[in-house]
Amino acid sequence: MRFLMAGGGTGGHVIPALAVARELRRRGHDVYFVGTERGLESKLVPHEGFRLETIDIGGLNRVSLLQKLATLGRLPFTTLGCMRFQASAVFSMGGYVAGPPVMAALLRRIPVVVMEPNAVPGFTNRVIGRFVSRALISFPETARHFAAGRTELTGLPVREEFFQILPKPRGPVLDLLITGGSQGSRTLNRAARESWPLFRNAGFGVRVVHQSGPGGFEELRDAFALSGVDGEVVPFIGDMPAAFRAADLVVCRSGAGAVSELAAAGKPSILVPFPFAADDHQTRNAEAMQRGGAARLVRDAEMNGERLFALTSELAARLETMGEAARKFARPGAAGRAADILEEIGRNFN
Repeated sequence: MRFLMAGGGTGGHVIPALAVARELRRRGHDVYFVGTERGLESKLVPHEGFRLETIDIGGLNRVSLLQKLATLGRLPFTTLGCMRFQASAVFSMGGYVAGPPVMAALLRRIPVVVMEPNAVPGFTNRVIGRFVSRALISFPETARHFAAGRTELTGLPVREEFFQILPKPRGPVLDLLITGGSQGSRTLNRAARESWPLFRNAGFGVRVVHQSGPGGFEELRDAFALSGVDGEVVPFIGDMPAAFRAADLVVCRSGAGAVSELAAAGKPSILVPFPFAADDHQTRNAEAMQRGGAARLVRDAEMNGERLFALTSELAARLETMGEAARKFARPGAAGRAADILEEIGRNFN
Protein backbone atom coordinates (compact mmCIF):
# COMPACT_ATOMS: atom_id res chain seq x y z
CA MET A 1 0.00 0.00 0.00
CA ARG A 2 0.99 3.63 -0.42
CA PHE A 3 0.72 6.16 2.38
CA LEU A 4 1.02 9.95 2.32
CA MET A 5 2.48 11.69 5.36
CA ALA A 6 1.22 15.28 5.73
CA GLY A 7 2.68 17.85 8.10
CA GLY A 8 5.86 19.82 8.41
CA GLY A 9 7.47 23.07 9.40
CA THR A 10 8.78 22.10 12.83
CA GLY A 11 10.40 19.07 14.38
CA GLY A 12 7.25 18.49 16.42
CA HIS A 13 5.36 17.83 13.20
CA VAL A 14 8.06 16.04 11.23
CA ILE A 15 9.86 13.76 13.71
CA PRO A 16 6.79 11.76 14.90
CA ALA A 17 5.62 11.37 11.30
CA LEU A 18 9.05 10.00 10.39
CA ALA A 19 8.77 7.44 13.19
CA VAL A 20 5.48 6.19 11.75
CA ALA A 21 6.86 6.31 8.20
CA ARG A 22 9.85 4.18 9.16
CA GLU A 23 7.54 1.57 10.68
CA LEU A 24 5.37 1.50 7.53
CA ARG A 25 8.44 1.18 5.32
CA ARG A 26 9.72 -1.66 7.50
CA ARG A 27 6.45 -3.46 6.77
CA GLY A 28 7.01 -3.12 3.04
CA HIS A 29 4.79 -0.15 2.19
CA ASP A 30 5.47 2.81 -0.11
CA VAL A 31 5.61 6.01 1.97
CA TYR A 32 6.13 9.62 0.89
CA PHE A 33 5.75 13.08 2.42
CA VAL A 34 4.11 16.34 1.38
CA GLY A 35 5.68 19.51 2.76
CA THR A 36 7.36 22.78 1.89
CA GLU A 37 10.87 23.74 0.89
CA ARG A 38 11.12 26.03 3.94
CA GLY A 39 10.23 23.63 6.71
CA LEU A 40 12.41 21.18 8.59
CA GLU A 41 10.97 18.38 6.46
CA SER A 42 13.08 19.59 3.53
CA LYS A 43 16.16 18.38 5.44
CA LEU A 44 14.93 15.51 7.56
CA VAL A 45 12.71 13.66 5.08
CA PRO A 46 15.23 13.21 2.23
CA HIS A 47 17.91 12.35 4.81
CA GLU A 48 15.74 9.42 5.93
CA GLY A 49 15.38 8.25 2.32
CA PHE A 50 11.75 9.26 1.81
CA ARG A 51 10.42 11.18 -1.19
CA LEU A 52 9.21 14.73 -0.48
CA GLU A 53 6.57 16.39 -2.67
CA THR A 54 6.66 20.14 -2.08
CA ILE A 55 3.76 22.59 -2.05
CA ASP A 56 3.56 26.36 -1.60
CA ILE A 57 1.51 27.27 1.46
CA GLY A 58 1.82 29.55 4.50
CA GLY A 59 0.31 29.68 7.95
CA LEU A 60 -3.03 31.15 9.08
CA ASN A 61 -2.53 31.22 12.83
CA ARG A 62 -0.60 34.07 14.54
CA VAL A 63 0.47 35.69 11.27
CA SER A 64 -0.04 39.15 9.81
CA LEU A 65 -3.29 40.01 8.04
CA LEU A 66 -1.40 40.32 4.76
CA GLN A 67 0.07 36.82 5.05
CA LYS A 68 -3.28 35.42 6.13
CA LEU A 69 -5.01 36.89 3.07
CA ALA A 70 -2.24 35.61 0.78
CA THR A 71 -2.53 32.12 2.24
CA LEU A 72 -6.33 32.10 1.96
CA GLY A 73 -6.07 33.16 -1.67
CA ARG A 74 -3.57 30.43 -2.44
CA LEU A 75 -5.23 27.67 -0.41
CA PRO A 76 -7.86 26.53 -3.00
CA PHE A 77 -5.26 26.28 -5.75
CA THR A 78 -2.77 24.41 -3.55
CA THR A 79 -5.53 22.05 -2.44
CA LEU A 80 -6.50 21.37 -6.06
CA GLY A 81 -2.86 20.70 -6.84
CA CYS A 82 -2.80 18.09 -4.06
CA MET A 83 -5.64 16.16 -5.72
CA ARG A 84 -3.00 14.39 -7.82
CA PHE A 85 -1.44 12.63 -4.85
CA GLN A 86 -2.30 8.93 -4.64
CA ALA A 87 -2.56 7.05 -1.35
CA SER A 88 -4.44 4.28 0.43
CA ALA A 89 -4.61 6.60 3.46
CA VAL A 90 -3.19 9.91 4.65
CA PHE A 91 -1.42 10.39 7.98
CA SER A 92 -1.39 13.93 9.34
CA MET A 93 0.46 15.55 12.23
CA GLY A 94 -1.46 18.79 11.69
CA GLY A 95 0.03 22.21 11.09
CA TYR A 96 -0.55 24.53 8.16
CA VAL A 97 1.45 22.29 5.78
CA ALA A 98 -1.04 19.47 6.33
CA GLY A 99 -4.07 21.55 5.36
CA PRO A 100 -4.06 21.24 1.54
CA PRO A 101 -3.16 17.53 1.21
CA VAL A 102 -5.61 16.58 3.96
CA MET A 103 -8.42 18.65 2.45
CA ALA A 104 -7.70 17.10 -0.96
CA ALA A 105 -7.84 13.62 0.56
CA LEU A 106 -11.16 14.32 2.27
CA LEU A 107 -12.64 15.66 -0.97
CA ARG A 108 -11.58 12.44 -2.70
CA ARG A 109 -12.86 10.35 0.23
CA ILE A 110 -9.38 9.00 0.96
CA PRO A 111 -9.27 8.11 4.68
CA VAL A 112 -7.31 10.44 6.93
CA VAL A 113 -5.68 9.49 10.23
CA VAL A 114 -4.49 12.38 12.38
CA MET A 115 -2.13 12.28 15.34
CA GLU A 116 -2.89 15.09 17.79
CA PRO A 117 -0.31 15.10 20.58
CA ASN A 118 -1.50 18.27 22.33
CA ALA A 119 -4.29 18.53 24.87
CA VAL A 120 -6.05 21.01 22.54
CA PRO A 121 -5.79 20.38 18.77
CA GLY A 122 -4.13 22.87 16.49
CA PHE A 123 -6.07 24.91 13.93
CA THR A 124 -5.90 22.36 11.09
CA ASN A 125 -7.01 19.42 13.22
CA ARG A 126 -9.84 21.47 14.76
CA VAL A 127 -11.16 22.27 11.29
CA ILE A 128 -11.08 18.68 10.01
CA GLY A 129 -11.66 16.91 13.32
CA ARG A 130 -15.20 15.76 12.59
CA PHE A 131 -14.28 14.29 9.21
CA VAL A 132 -11.21 12.16 9.93
CA SER A 133 -11.35 8.36 10.01
CA ARG A 134 -9.31 8.11 13.20
CA ALA A 135 -7.66 10.53 15.64
CA LEU A 136 -4.71 9.31 17.68
CA ILE A 137 -4.45 11.37 20.87
CA SER A 138 -2.21 11.75 23.93
CA PHE A 139 -4.69 13.18 26.46
CA PRO A 140 -8.20 11.83 27.16
CA GLU A 141 -9.75 15.32 27.10
CA THR A 142 -8.66 15.79 23.48
CA ALA A 143 -11.31 13.29 22.35
CA ARG A 144 -14.10 15.87 22.55
CA HIS A 145 -12.68 17.68 19.52
CA PHE A 146 -13.21 14.67 17.25
CA ALA A 147 -16.15 12.52 16.21
CA ALA A 148 -17.35 10.10 18.88
CA GLY A 149 -15.86 6.62 18.63
CA ARG A 150 -13.02 7.66 16.32
CA THR A 151 -10.28 8.44 18.83
CA GLU A 152 -7.63 6.22 20.36
CA LEU A 153 -5.22 7.05 23.15
CA THR A 154 -1.89 6.13 21.53
CA GLY A 155 0.43 8.92 22.67
CA LEU A 156 3.23 10.35 20.59
CA PRO A 157 6.15 8.28 19.22
CA VAL A 158 9.02 8.60 21.68
CA ARG A 159 12.47 7.04 21.49
CA GLU A 160 12.62 3.69 23.25
CA GLU A 161 15.52 4.90 25.41
CA PHE A 162 13.12 7.10 27.39
CA PHE A 163 10.85 4.15 28.24
CA GLN A 164 13.86 2.17 29.47
CA ILE A 165 14.68 4.74 32.19
CA LEU A 166 14.13 3.20 35.62
CA PRO A 167 12.86 5.12 38.67
CA LYS A 168 15.76 6.94 40.33
CA PRO A 169 15.98 6.92 44.14
CA ARG A 170 16.55 10.39 45.54
CA GLY A 171 20.05 10.85 47.01
CA PRO A 172 21.40 13.57 49.32
CA VAL A 173 21.95 15.83 46.31
CA LEU A 174 19.02 16.65 44.00
CA ASP A 175 19.91 16.40 40.32
CA LEU A 176 18.12 19.25 38.53
CA LEU A 177 17.89 19.27 34.72
CA ILE A 178 16.93 22.58 33.10
CA THR A 179 16.34 22.77 29.37
CA GLY A 180 14.63 25.28 27.15
CA GLY A 181 15.07 23.08 24.08
CA SER A 182 17.85 23.12 21.51
CA GLN A 183 17.60 26.91 21.12
CA GLY A 184 17.31 27.56 24.83
CA SER A 185 14.93 29.80 26.73
CA ARG A 186 15.73 33.31 27.94
CA THR A 187 13.18 32.92 30.72
CA LEU A 188 14.67 29.67 32.02
CA ASN A 189 18.22 30.95 31.60
CA ARG A 190 17.44 34.07 33.64
CA ALA A 191 15.51 32.18 36.33
CA ALA A 192 18.26 29.61 36.71
CA ARG A 193 20.90 32.29 37.12
CA GLU A 194 18.80 34.06 39.75
CA SER A 195 18.32 30.78 41.65
CA TRP A 196 21.99 29.85 42.07
CA PRO A 197 22.72 32.12 45.08
CA LEU A 198 19.45 31.00 46.70
CA PHE A 199 20.44 27.32 46.53
CA ARG A 200 23.96 28.13 47.73
CA ASN A 201 22.91 30.33 50.64
CA ALA A 202 20.27 27.85 51.77
CA GLY A 203 22.78 25.01 51.77
CA PHE A 204 20.38 23.05 49.54
CA GLY A 205 22.18 20.06 48.02
CA VAL A 206 21.65 20.41 44.28
CA ARG A 207 23.53 19.57 41.10
CA VAL A 208 22.40 21.51 38.04
CA VAL A 209 22.68 20.42 34.42
CA HIS A 210 21.46 23.29 32.26
CA GLN A 211 21.02 23.25 28.48
CA SER A 212 21.16 26.96 27.71
CA GLY A 213 21.00 27.00 23.93
CA PRO A 214 23.68 28.79 21.90
CA GLY A 215 22.53 32.35 22.65
CA GLY A 216 24.30 33.75 25.71
CA PHE A 217 25.87 30.39 26.57
CA GLU A 218 29.37 31.65 27.30
CA GLU A 219 28.18 34.39 29.66
CA LEU A 220 25.92 31.97 31.52
CA ARG A 221 28.66 29.32 31.70
CA ASP A 222 31.17 31.79 33.11
CA ALA A 223 28.68 33.07 35.68
CA PHE A 224 27.82 29.53 36.74
CA ALA A 225 31.50 28.73 37.29
CA LEU A 226 31.55 31.47 39.95
CA SER A 227 28.22 30.54 41.55
CA GLY A 228 29.47 27.90 43.97
CA VAL A 229 26.78 25.47 42.74
CA ASP A 230 27.72 22.01 41.47
CA GLY A 231 26.96 21.07 37.88
CA GLU A 232 27.44 22.45 34.39
CA VAL A 233 25.95 24.73 31.76
CA VAL A 234 26.13 23.42 28.19
CA PRO A 235 24.78 24.84 24.91
CA PHE A 236 23.30 21.52 23.79
CA ILE A 237 22.73 18.05 25.23
CA GLY A 238 23.31 15.39 22.61
CA ASP A 239 22.10 12.45 24.70
CA MET A 240 18.87 13.66 26.27
CA PRO A 241 17.76 10.20 27.47
CA ALA A 242 20.98 9.99 29.52
CA ALA A 243 20.31 13.47 30.94
CA PHE A 244 16.78 12.41 31.90
CA ARG A 245 18.11 9.22 33.49
CA ALA A 246 20.39 11.23 35.78
CA ALA A 247 17.76 13.83 36.71
CA ASP A 248 15.51 13.85 39.77
CA LEU A 249 13.50 16.85 38.54
CA VAL A 250 13.20 18.45 35.07
CA VAL A 251 12.45 22.10 34.36
CA CYS A 252 11.39 22.69 30.75
CA ARG A 253 8.82 23.96 28.26
CA SER A 254 5.67 21.90 27.68
CA GLY A 255 5.51 21.12 23.99
CA ALA A 256 4.03 17.76 23.01
CA GLY A 257 7.45 16.15 22.53
CA ALA A 258 8.71 17.32 25.92
CA VAL A 259 5.71 16.12 27.92
CA SER A 260 5.71 12.79 26.05
CA GLU A 261 9.38 12.24 26.95
CA LEU A 262 8.71 13.18 30.57
CA ALA A 263 5.88 10.64 30.70
CA ALA A 264 7.93 7.88 29.06
CA ALA A 265 10.79 8.47 31.51
CA GLY A 266 8.51 8.89 34.52
CA LYS A 267 10.11 12.21 35.47
CA PRO A 268 8.51 14.88 37.68
CA SER A 269 8.72 18.34 36.23
CA ILE A 270 8.24 22.06 36.53
CA LEU A 271 6.65 23.13 33.27
CA VAL A 272 6.94 26.68 31.93
CA PRO A 273 4.79 26.91 28.76
CA PHE A 274 6.13 28.98 25.88
CA PRO A 275 3.65 31.89 25.90
CA PHE A 276 3.59 32.37 22.13
CA ALA A 277 2.86 28.78 21.11
CA ALA A 278 0.01 28.42 18.62
CA ASP A 279 -3.38 28.26 20.37
CA ASP A 280 -1.48 28.34 23.69
CA HIS A 281 -1.28 24.55 23.42
CA GLN A 282 1.73 24.34 25.72
CA THR A 283 -0.33 25.72 28.59
CA ARG A 284 -3.06 23.15 27.95
CA ASN A 285 -0.45 20.36 27.96
CA ALA A 286 1.04 21.60 31.23
CA GLU A 287 -2.42 21.90 32.81
CA ALA A 288 -3.16 18.28 31.92
CA MET A 289 0.12 17.11 33.46
CA GLN A 290 -0.51 19.20 36.57
CA ARG A 291 -4.05 17.82 36.97
CA GLY A 292 -2.56 14.34 36.85
CA GLY A 293 -0.11 15.16 39.63
CA ALA A 294 2.93 14.79 37.38
CA ALA A 295 4.06 18.41 37.16
CA ARG A 296 3.73 21.95 38.41
CA LEU A 297 2.87 24.71 35.98
CA VAL A 298 4.49 28.14 36.15
CA ARG A 299 3.53 30.89 33.73
CA ASP A 300 6.43 32.30 31.73
CA ALA A 301 5.86 35.80 33.13
CA GLU A 302 5.91 34.43 36.70
CA MET A 303 9.05 32.32 36.40
CA ASN A 304 12.07 33.71 38.25
CA GLY A 305 14.84 32.52 40.52
CA GLU A 306 12.77 32.71 43.70
CA ARG A 307 9.96 30.66 42.15
CA LEU A 308 12.38 28.07 40.81
CA PHE A 309 14.13 27.72 44.17
CA ALA A 310 10.86 27.58 46.14
CA LEU A 311 9.25 24.97 43.89
CA THR A 312 12.35 22.79 43.77
CA SER A 313 12.50 22.85 47.57
CA GLU A 314 8.79 22.11 47.87
CA LEU A 315 8.73 19.25 45.36
CA ALA A 316 11.87 17.54 46.67
CA ALA A 317 9.79 15.43 49.04
CA ARG A 318 7.22 14.47 46.37
CA LEU A 319 9.42 13.39 43.48
CA GLU A 320 8.59 9.68 43.71
CA THR A 321 4.81 10.14 43.60
CA MET A 322 5.09 12.75 40.83
CA GLY A 323 7.27 10.39 38.80
CA GLU A 324 4.69 7.61 39.17
CA ALA A 325 1.97 10.02 38.05
CA ALA A 326 4.03 11.08 35.03
CA ARG A 327 4.48 7.48 33.91
CA LYS A 328 0.70 7.03 33.82
CA PHE A 329 0.69 9.37 30.80
CA ALA A 330 3.20 7.16 28.94
CA ARG A 331 2.04 5.35 25.81
CA PRO A 332 4.70 2.98 24.44
CA GLY A 333 4.47 1.65 20.90
CA ALA A 334 2.74 4.71 19.42
CA ALA A 335 4.45 4.45 16.02
CA GLY A 336 3.61 0.76 15.69
CA ARG A 337 -0.01 1.32 16.67
CA ALA A 338 -0.34 4.19 14.20
CA ALA A 339 1.02 1.91 11.46
CA ASP A 340 -1.50 -0.81 12.45
CA ILE A 341 -4.39 1.64 12.12
CA LEU A 342 -3.17 2.99 8.79
CA GLU A 343 -2.84 -0.54 7.39
CA GLU A 344 -6.35 -1.44 8.60
CA ILE A 345 -7.94 1.70 7.18
CA GLY A 346 -5.92 1.47 3.96
CA ARG A 347 -7.06 -2.12 3.35
CA ASN A 348 -10.70 -1.14 3.85
CA PHE A 349 -10.32 1.78 1.43
CA ASN A 350 -8.70 -0.36 -1.25
